[in-house]
Amino acid sequence: MVKKSIRIATALVIAVAVLGAVSAGLWRYLDTPAGREQAERYVEVPSGTACIEVAGILEREGIIRGVRRFRWLAWLKGTEKQIKAGGYTFHPAMKPSEVLDRLVKGESLTITVTIPEGYTLRQIAHLLQEKGLADAGSFLSLASDQRFVQSMGIRGISLEGFLFPDTYRFSKGMGEKRIMEVLVARFHAVFKEEYRTRLEELKVTLEELVTLASIIEKETADPAERHLISAVLHNRLKQGMLLQSDPTVIYGLTDFQGDLTGEDLQKESASSCSMMLDLTSVSKSTPIVFLIKD
Repeated sequence: MVKKSIRIATALVIAVAVLGAVSAGLWRYLDTPAGREQAERYVEVPSGTACIEVAGILEREGIIRGVRRFRWLAWLKGTEKQIKAGGYTFHPAMKPSEVLDRLVKGESLTITVTIPEGYTLRQIAHLLQEKGLADAGSFLSLASDQRFVQSMGIRGISLEGFLFPDTYRFSKGMGEKRIMEVLVARFHAVFKEEYRTRLEELKVTLEELVTLASIIEKETADPAERHLISAVLHNRLKQGMLLQSDPTVIYGLTDFQGDLTGEDLQKESASSCSMMLDLTSVSKSTPIVFLIKD
């Protein structure tokens, strides 16, 4: 019995000693920079990257030493799952605790981007690519993914027309999905309840109204003319007439040179409203809010 008690006591002493050594090592690591160089280095943390993977990226860039120790540090501080995606700048002279704090606070580099009114989905995709925020191909593909579109509360064939034109600040590394979520959330925030009531009065769906607003926006750059154009198009719809809208023809052309020809008007495309009344497949740019309200 005595021997068993001695063994237990010895094991406890050893365990405490090991834990103490580990803790002491981690606390020293907390305040020990990887080097003395203070030149900033850019590090991008992709969305969904696990803590251990982030540590690997940091070690490869010479920002920290010890992938596992960095992960243990995050675990002890309860921040292992709180690291935020984005583009960051660090230097080797920073303490691991400072590096971790910056990642947890999300103090990443941000890029300001303005999406102009009237931009199509394709234009938005290429704008974001030029800013280094997204891959245009991946952006366009996701924007037309039916499961993702429906998850955004949209019943159309894509998110075109629902990426609200505004000025945003995005972090590098956010990814196409998160950026689209922000743009669509902004649309829903601006589209007030009074506008939804207007949908019922007009007996049209949200997708149809956004499409019509987009066509009106593309018809003229003069805000004073939009009310007249809106009235004309609404009357044509009520009477079962073709919309005869040039912007919908232009959207379907791959080689448009600035002037529509008679041949262009005879071409059939999924977006042309010169030949059909169905608004479900018409091109949509980013609409101006008052067009929806009116």
